[in-house]
Amino acid sequence: MASPDNVLFLLLLPVAAAQITAGPCSGCGPLSLPLLAGLVAADAVVSLLIVAVVFVCMRPRSRPTQEDGKIYINMPARG
Repeated sequence: MASPDNVLFLLLLPVAAAQITAGPCSGCGPLSLPLLAGLVAADAVVSLLIVAVVFVCMRPRSRPTQEDGKIYINMPARG
């Protein structure tokens, strides 16, 4: 079953489709193969860039240790 957010979209979809009028337009034919391949490649590159940025930002950071190799928590005199 669709979530409540998607139900509104599904109900409004026929209304939006009815608003589209058929008529002549310039340059609205099928895309050429090189243009389509370029768009798909650009989309893949941007998607991989977003995944890489999220991966770099979400990786755990290492904490610096004290000189004796232990991490002291809630000990102001030691840290």
